[in-house]
Amino acid sequence: MEMSSDAIPSTGNGEAAEFSLMRSALLAHLNHIVRDRDPYLASQGHFYVREYVREQLAQWGTVETHGFAVRGNWHQNLILNLPGQANRPPILIGAHYDAVPGTPGADDNASGVAVLLELARIFAAKPARYSLRLVAFDMEEYGLFGSAAYAHELKQQNQSLRLMISLEMLGYCDRSPQSQHYPAFLQYLYPDRGDFIALVGNVQTTLDLLRLQRQIRSVGKVGCEWLPAGKRGMIVPVTRSSDHASFWDKGYPAMMITDTAFLRNPHYHKSSDRLETLDLDFMTGVCTGLAAGIRSL
Repeated sequence: MEMSSDAIPSTGNGEAAEFSLMRSALLAHLNHIVRDRDPYLASQGHFYVREYVREQLAQWGTVETHGFAVRGNWHQNLILNLPGQANRPPILIGAHYDAVPGTPGADDNASGVAVLLELARIFAAKPARYSLRLVAFDMEEYGLFGSAAYAHELKQQNQSLRLMISLEMLGYCDRSPQSQHYPAFLQYLYPDRGDFIALVGNVQTTLDLLRLQRQIRSVGKVGCEWLPAGKRGMIVPVTRSSDHASFWDKGYPAMMITDTAFLRNPHYHKSSDRLETLDLDFMTGVCTGLAAGIRSL
């Protein structure tokens, strides 16, 4: 496991202790989730992870099941609603729990699911201003099927969202020069080291991108960059590569939080996407900053 002492807060024993506890909790989740879990070719692992996520979320409230069919097969999104301090449309935070065949999917997307579960614990203990809807999506790797089915249902029911946040690969960091790659022309605008977390949102989320960036940098002590994606991400198609795109397509304010996947991580969709390749201190800083950022909205 790669370690980075730069990520550990040094402003006080209490803050460092909280960081250490969160890091331990994330590692515990990863130890359960990181395994082959393709829904068809590794169905036992897929079932184990789904039920682990359900069990963890159920500590904080009733877990609802949203079922959907893909080519005659039944799949499940898992949903936990946490109350907020005011009666307003919820912030939906999602992460997909499936993985491509032949990979244990440590970064993609065990890292996102682990952070989702830790956010559930944090906001069950102390509610945010907005109510939160935490959703573990299935079948992202086959074409965003779980999020597309759920976004379609929300739109049909005329349900509003304050914001949708997709947690997509949060654990890989490379501080070497030239370790970060970009679609054409973006390399002139952003750092060449893969040591930051990226926020990618549609136009409606611009102010939220700025607020979250500020909190991730100041509280999480992690570099953070943001990118506005116009025309539902069609201008830079790689920005559509996660469940937030299903919500863009339905007109919701939505963003992806990501370590940029294959633009940085050489283990993307490979058998080498293993726990030991993750930078757990980086990931813990992202989780810390994101929790503060959600409270600031």
